[in-house]
Amino acid sequence: MDKITLTNAHVLDAKNGRVDSGYNVEITGDTISGVSKSAPGKDSRVVDCGGRIVMPGLIDVHVHILAPGRGRSSAYPDMLPSYMHYHSTTVLRDFLMRGFTTVRDAGGADYGHKLAVDRGLVAGPRLFVSGRGLSQTGGHGDKRSRGDLTELSREVYVNSNTCQVADGVEGVRLATRNELRLGADQIKVLASGGVASEADPIDHLQYSMDELKAIVDEVTRAHTYAFAHAYTGDAIERCLEAGMRTIEHANLIDDKRVRMMAEAGAYMVPTLVTYQVLAEKGPSMGLTPVQMEKVQIVLEAGTRSLELAAHYGVKMGIGTDLIGKTTEDQPRELLIRGEILPPADVIRSATLVGAEVVRQEGRLGVIAPGAKADLLVVDGNPLEDLSLLTDEGKHLSAIMKGGEFVKNRIGQG
Repeated sequence: MDKITLTNAHVLDAKNGRVDSGYNVEITGDTISGVSKSAPGKDSRVVDCGGRIVMPGLIDVHVHILAPGRGRSSAYPDMLPSYMHYHSTTVLRDFLMRGFTTVRDAGGADYGHKLAVDRGLVAGPRLFVSGRGLSQTGGHGDKRSRGDLTELSREVYVNSNTCQVADGVEGVRLATRNELRLGADQIKVLASGGVASEADPIDHLQYSMDELKAIVDEVTRAHTYAFAHAYTGDAIERCLEAGMRTIEHANLIDDKRVRMMAEAGAYMVPTLVTYQVLAEKGPSMGLTPVQMEKVQIVLEAGTRSLELAAHYGVKMGIGTDLIGKTTEDQPRELLIRGEILPPADVIRSATLVGAEVVRQEGRLGVIAPGAKADLLVVDGNPLEDLSLLTDEGKHLSAIMKGGEFVKNRIGQG
């Protein structure tokens, strides 16, 4: 099995928020086999890092790879799946070249996308897929306009590439079972109103408790989990009571519900960059005045949600929720967090916490023996300057995924 040793490296310890100097990182196959100051073995290919910092690859746990970006409300019903999938190959490659070696797709990507990446047909990060998210009739994932009089004739109705409408306990059980059958790693639930949808106010509480609990029952018996799109405290409380494991967005959370999250050990996945981008570019992307009003509401509340989560010790993953060309703003989420939180906490969210969200503790998000060799070689110290993780990978001298360089401009001995 091929061996590579990264020598003369400073290793970023995300857990303790420090850099340890003078280490060699040995990689055997797709796995880190050693982190030490010992000389590399004679059978190992040596790559001299020149004193640069080696850190874990970044993890984004809220992306949408099937989103060309013509306007968030349309859900692209007039675009053929073939076009959508070709578009996704560009998005995946760009994620990887920015240093995001793992992503969780929050609605749209399926097992086929994951398999294409795993088998090397498409360059991209490790994918954890959710299939099509679950929405009630008239919920955030119901893409019919107010003027669309189409009536649903089944308990489960697929109405876009990213979502499906499922009503009633039996309907949500069927939809959940089918997505798991199709290879979903976890299940996405639209449990409150949203910004990009016309027909539902942000404070709309979606799905009954019986429906939410039925979804959680299904995923629990399948040994996986459900995660919920939810903005307000009331929506978040219902999701926590039902057993949802991660809460997406959560901009309008309050003290009571943050404490509930901490007690439940649930994860929060804020996606603040998407609201900043929508505030800047929303009208040109096709957002209506109603949608833009919602953007301002959640944008103004976003900072407070981070402060509350940090105060009560709720773990936060990095999520971006960007679409189309705006995915180039992905690393801005790190900078936005850095205006409120210490850089070490931001990096921890983008590595260790992200690994926990996708249930890969010890295998992703760390530079340690037994972990997958997903790593970055950075020209500078991100603990001092988070902007080193921006600019489309400009400051990344090397990117490795699964023991293979996808970018390498450092010297080799």
